[in-house]
This record gives sequence, structure tokens and C-alpha cells, in this order.
Amino acid sequence: MLTALRPLLAAEASAEAFASGMEPGDLEQAVWLRLLERLDMDAPPVDPQGWLRQAVRSEARRGRRTARFELPYGTEPVDDGGPDPEQQALLAARRRSLYTAVRRLPGRCPRLMAALLSPRDLTYREIAGELGISQGSLGPERSKCLGCLRRLLVAEVAAREPRG
Repeated sequence: MLTALRPLLAAEASAEAFASGMEPGDLEQAVWLRLLERLDMDAPPVDPQGWLRQAVRSEARRGRRTARFELPYGTEPVDDGGPDPEQQALLAARRRSLYTAVRRLPGRCPRLMAALLSPRDLTYREIAGELGISQGSLGPERSKCLGCLRRLLVAEVAAREPRG
């Protein structure tokens, strides 16, 4: 039935699309969706060609009504050069996974890494004072903690890959 209706739908959508302000492909897609919804309810149309013509006209009317209420922007939105929403979401997800891994580190590592990752941009002297350890031991301690964090994150990333 679908293959038999495809040419009729393409012709009807092309004829109605211009008047409705829609693209013919969008109109076709909307009608296919309505047909699939109807087939999901186990109610196939008795007269498929007649139903299809009526559905195209109905979707075209809906498109005209929608177009009346949609107002285009006067100008394109300004791109400030910052990260787009998708990039922001990915950065936030990476940051959450990093801080989750930092909290699972052993010993003093969670506090040290939190201080190093702090947005306050603390100096080694300030970090040493905050943690109560000598400034000279921060470098070796940091290296040890970064090694633990690296192993933890590599194990996490490797575990998520599908096995073949």
C-alpha cells in the first residue's frame, strides 16, 4: 500500500506545498506520520487515495495556520563566538566525570586535586597552607595523584567501549 501511495502523495504534496508555505518534503513527511499513526491504531483507511488527498489538504491547512503565528526574526541570532549549547553540555559532562573520579581517589588526593582544579587559581603556597603540608611535597604528591587519576579514568573509558 505504501509504495502504491508514494507517487500520489508526492504529486499532491507538490501541488499543495506552495500555497501552505511548506516544503513538499515536509508535507509528505507529515502525511506519512499521520498514516503510520492511523495504522498503529489498527484502522487503515477504507479509501487510501481519498484519505491521502484529504490528509494532504488538512496538513497544508495546518501549515498555513501555523505560519500565521510564527514570526521570523528580523535578523539572525548573534553568534558571540562562545561554545554552542551542545559543546557546553559536553564540557559539563566531562567536568562532572572528572570531579566524580577525583572524589574516588585515595588518601589526600581528592583534597589536593580539588585545590589544583579550584577556580580561585591557588598558588602552591596557598594550597600547602590549606592542606597543611609542606610546599616541597606538593609536586611529588601531585604527580602521584595525577597518576592515580589517569589510571582511574583510563579504566573507566576502556570499560565503556563495546567488546568485539
